[in-house]
Amino acid sequence: MSELKFEELLDAGCHFGHLKRKWNPKMAPYIFKEHNGIHVIDLQKTIAKADEAAAAIKQIAKSGKKVLFVATKKQAKDIVAETVKPVDMPFVTERWPGGMLTNFATIRKAVKKMNSLDQLMASKEFNNISKRERLQVQRERAKLDKNLGSIADLNRLPAALFVVDINKEHIAVAEARRLNIPTFALVDTNCNPDLVDFPIPANDDASKSIAVILRYMVEAIQEGLNERAMSKEAPVEENAPEEEAPKANDEEPAEEEAKAPVKKAKAESKVKKVKDVAEAKPAEGEAEAKPKRPRKTVKKTTEENKE
Repeated sequence: MSELKFEELLDAGCHFGHLKRKWNPKMAPYIFKEHNGIHVIDLQKTIAKADEAAAAIKQIAKSGKKVLFVATKKQAKDIVAETVKPVDMPFVTERWPGGMLTNFATIRKAVKKMNSLDQLMASKEFNNISKRERLQVQRERAKLDKNLGSIADLNRLPAALFVVDINKEHIAVAEARRLNIPTFALVDTNCNPDLVDFPIPANDDASKSIAVILRYMVEAIQEGLNERAMSKEAPVEENAPEEEAPKANDEEPAEEEAKAPVKKAKAESKVKKVKDVAEAKPAEGEAEAKPKRPRKTVKKTTEENKE
């Protein structure tokens, strides 16, 4: 990832702020001086804050989460769409749909409706309906695609928001704060930097200034994605099947040794039971002789008494 250079920011006009009468006092730490009634932003602090934001956004991308880019200004629309597409991140460049984060389930329903219209237009039945109905379907599909096209693949809430001009996108910032979603923003001298977690003081009206900062953030995201891909490939090479085989062989004899005394005790108990049964059981000859003797004696005694 290339570093931000002072000359590059200066050429892009990142140091130009708003008129003195339009400033926000909370931006005082980031203002270098006033010149002809216009505040000049301290570019050294811009570089420091941009590096901090890039490190944080890189970690979010490395974890496999999505960052939603929001810029509905005319100067930033095309720049955001062109810069963010290569890293496959969602973006909103048209009107911000109210409740997109706080009422995300309803937005998902609109996305499902758009997908169902796609299926209808691809089916054979679409040609059988009237021309008027076909035009209505196509217009509705175009409208949904314009507002939700870039977030159609967003199945869950984004992990972070990157906003250009937080005064214009105050609804998006408010929803993100309500849901405790980290926010990155390009803040000018008329903005309140306390509303976002990672403010980057710079000119948010010039297209060149927006392009420079946005390109730096996208490079950080790309680096995070590359590191994630490398970390996925690394464990596959380290874990070899040969290392697992000796572990299994070492465990088997240990288990057999532990079970040996138990097996021995069971065998001894079985032998003891057999011996006890054999001793308790009398011989067949003795079993027949013992009951016969008392019977004979009884018969003799009864005959003598009769005589």
